[in-house]
Amino acid sequence: MSVVKSLTISGWARICAAAVACLLLPGSAMLGGTVRAAPSLEERKLPMDFKWYEAEPSCAQDCAGWIGAVGVITSETPAKFETFTSGRNLTGATVVLDSSGGSVLDAITLGRRWRDLGLRTTVGTVVAKENARTTRPGAYCESMCVFLLLAGSSRTVPDGAHVRVHQIWMGDRADDAKAATYSADDLMIVERDIGRLAKYTFDMGGTGDLLSLALSVPPWEALHQLSADELRLTNLVTMDAVATVKGPSDTVVGSVTAKMFQDRVPSGDADAKSARLTPGTKTAEAHAPTGGAAAASDRK
Repeated sequence: MSVVKSLTISGWARICAAAVACLLLPGSAMLGGTVRAAPSLEERKLPMDFKWYEAEPSCAQDCAGWIGAVGVITSETPAKFETFTSGRNLTGATVVLDSSGGSVLDAITLGRRWRDLGLRTTVGTVVAKENARTTRPGAYCESMCVFLLLAGSSRTVPDGAHVRVHQIWMGDRADDAKAATYSADDLMIVERDIGRLAKYTFDMGGTGDLLSLALSVPPWEALHQLSADELRLTNLVTMDAVATVKGPSDTVVGSVTAKMFQDRVPSGDADAKSARLTPGTKTAEAHAPTGGAAAASDRK
């Protein structure tokens, strides 16, 4: 197993409004009485958790379930999602995101899984009482969260949601990126993960503008919040369902770009050749400030 580290996005650490009014979150309804409290800032900093919300029995349209996805993407998140899906019918389900980002490679793995399942995505905070549910504005989708948003077969960003982007960086040095030191191996990791992320972006139907916007913001500057025009320019919001994209395997790439996506190993022996096709599995974690109270501390 490769021991090469991967980037997180604390780097993008804040990637993740504007929205298309005609794409409504399924089953939205006003609630009366006491509702479940919205996730706190602290919950958004915890490892990502998934919660299932059934549609109201009386819903008239978009009656599929919702998946609340709150927190940081870690190395355990893809497996945790697989456990969550057991015994559930996810046909037509919408993932409601509220996240500060996290691991690059694990977000890519999870995003590809969501696309395979045909899940829809949006940004928000789910509030529920008994069989009723709705979303609350003001949620944040930052850093690698934006690439989970991109994984949706259709995607909405409602008014009041914050989608913010930032560069990829070494997660363990993002807090003081200018003062930190970096090795040649670190630079290789950065370039490798940018390559993998670029490939994923295009496979998911995103545009190069998304990468350009994110990669122009260093970790010592405030996160860039995407405008309504930028959300459309990057293809993060859709008016229609995204056409099925047949994404090539991460290991099946052109002869020129292969060097960017694969770990560098000697070419002489069989084990090395096998290792060249094995993605790095070790990943840094995002510990970036997020949403609301983060405003004062965004600038590093």
